Amino acid sequence: MSRRARREAQRAADAARQLRADESTDVAGFYATGIDAAATERIDLAGRRDDPRRPAGAASAGGTADAPTIAMDVSSGRPAADRTATTRLDTTPSGAAPSSGVAQPPSDPPRPPAKDGGDGEGKASRRRRIRLGVIIGVAVLVVAGLWLGARVLIVKGELESAQRVVNHIQDGGTLEVSVPILGEHAAAAASVAVDPVWRVAEFIPWAGDNLRGVRLAAEALDVVSNDVGVPALEEMSKDTDESIIARILPLLEGSTDDVVRIADGIEGVKDSGSLIAPVQTGVNLVDTVMQLAAPAFEYGPELLGANGERNYLLVFQNNAESVGLGGSAASQTLLNANAGNLAIANQASSADFQEGVPVDVDVDQSALDLYNNYLVDHINTSASRPDFPTMAAITSAFWQRDIADDTIDGVAGIDPVALGYILEATGPITLDTGDVMTSDNAAQLLLSDVYGRWNSYENPDVVDEFFASVAEQVFAKVSTGDFDIQSMLWAVQHGIEGGNILFYSAHDEVQSQIAAERVSGILPKDNEESTTVGVFFRDESASKIDYYMKSNIDVVETCSESSTQVAVTTTLHLDLDQASADALPDYVKSATWGSSQFRTQVYVYGPPGTTVDSVEVDGRQVSLQRDDVVDLDRPVAWFETYLAPSELATVTATFSGEGDFGPLALRSTPMVQATTGAITECG
Repeated sequence: MSRRARREAQRAADAARQLRADESTDVAGFYATGIDAAATERIDLAGRRDDPRRPAGAASAGGTADAPTIAMDVSSGRPAADRTATTRLDTTPSGAAPSSGVAQPPSDPPRPPAKDGGDGEGKASRRRRIRLGVIIGVAVLVVAGLWLGARVLIVKGELESAQRVVNHIQDGGTLEVSVPILGEHAAAAASVAVDPVWRVAEFIPWAGDNLRGVRLAAEALDVVSNDVGVPALEEMSKDTDESIIARILPLLEGSTDDVVRIADGIEGVKDSGSLIAPVQTGVNLVDTVMQLAAPAFEYGPELLGANGERNYLLVFQNNAESVGLGGSAASQTLLNANAGNLAIANQASSADFQEGVPVDVDVDQSALDLYNNYLVDHINTSASRPDFPTMAAITSAFWQRDIADDTIDGVAGIDPVALGYILEATGPITLDTGDVMTSDNAAQLLLSDVYGRWNSYENPDVVDEFFASVAEQVFAKVSTGDFDIQSMLWAVQHGIEGGNILFYSAHDEVQSQIAAERVSGILPKDNEESTTVGVFFRDESASKIDYYMKSNIDVVETCSESSTQVAVTTTLHLDLDQASADALPDYVKSATWGSSQFRTQVYVYGPPGTTVDSVEVDGRQVSLQRDDVVDLDRPVAWFETYLAPSELATVTATFSGEGDFGPLALRSTPMVQATTGAITECG
């Protein structure tokens, strides 16, 4: 070979070596050949085995640990002269066939953790996100707190404004002007019911109950004023003959769910123990109203015939002849209710009923022991026992036996005293006789003057017609809404509180709702809420003398470590002289003794759980009849008095018992002349 040819061959070999060297520095070439070509023509990796930085027994770059290889001369492909054990870079698994004699690249080798990037950057990013979230959360809480604080101030202002309107109404302000203004403030306050921040805040311990109480009180005011009050006043202002009850019945039905919901909510929050004093006072007031309103809204439409006709027996009680719950059952009127429309279906007087033949009613023997058969065989004395459900059962049985076999869905009792209250709302009524009956003269006209005009023994039909016409004209005023609603609410409330208006429902659901209320005419069953004593009268003179009878009842409680005593002292005074008594109409005098004397029974009911400890009497002819009868789960002391004109009679019954006794309370027969007296509790 020529020199030139050798030089060309040498250059080709150098070029080939350079190419292989370049490929060995490339990663792909590194994995393809399984070796790392160095700048020299020989490589030896044996020194890496002894590298102190390498863990003992660790594999080299994906190969088997400390597997021997042969150092190769890159240029010749022959084994090098010095054979040194090194770590192979071949990744072919042990026992696997080699692939074309070329080592395969390993899977991605683990990368050392980055110092300034990678996971470090992720952690920093997470920290930044957390800080941002905290800042946003704090900002939201601050904004929500500011919003809630502003809403509290607004609601407080609206409720205070509403309270001023209520005070104005109580001071005589007209409802037509005041209720719409009240409604505006109530609606603004009640808007928190749809405020998500307020509603969420109600779950905050302690503060949440206060917010909930305020919200429910505002909602109650809103429903009463805007859902019922304003539209009801609009209906009452319309000139129409349609029954006012029929016109407002849809308002009651539409508001029932809200009223019941609010009543339940208020009842649940009032005893939470977390309410601050101003909120507690307001919640207690609203709770008292709503617990009465809820049953009225829930059952009112049913009572008024929303789901079918209903019949109610209205018993007019004559206080001039005192009998237990009020007066004798002088006359009855059957009222029909159909979709809120009320109508008089039938009327009857005491003369229309058969006397001396008892009606078929189950009555406790204790009641018969005290009031004898007159309780069940004379319509006039059906009110003797101080338990209106008993009276309702007896009067209904009399009506169905002697007048008509009508379904009786309820019984109401009312007397001329309550009628006088109602006339405050309706205004004067001109009667068919030409008399103008007012709140001031109603009792006198109906309980005294009428007997001076007509002799009921000689002209009973005339007297009955007079009472019937009064009932019809008062009914017409009330049923058409021809009255002042504010005064009517006062009249009804005042009549119920005095025992002048009573009601019984033949439907168990309704009766259970009113059983604990004064309107039910039921004495309390225990002494938990109050220690109630009762004093009830029954005139047995066959007269109308109680228009002139005055009464006083004093109740005194004495307490010791072992027991409690309650002394009830009752005084009757026939407040007219003999000459005036002699001049009375015959129907007012006693059918037995004329004007010489009059007999009155006095029944004193002690608290439940007590016994009669002692009795005293003072008067010309006063005696104890029995003190061993327990009626209505109460001990009873029964006295009999005879009074001549201007005389007084006093009886005292003392009851004793152990245990806890609530505040003293008194119930007694509603008299024409209001009963006086005092209650004195121990301590």
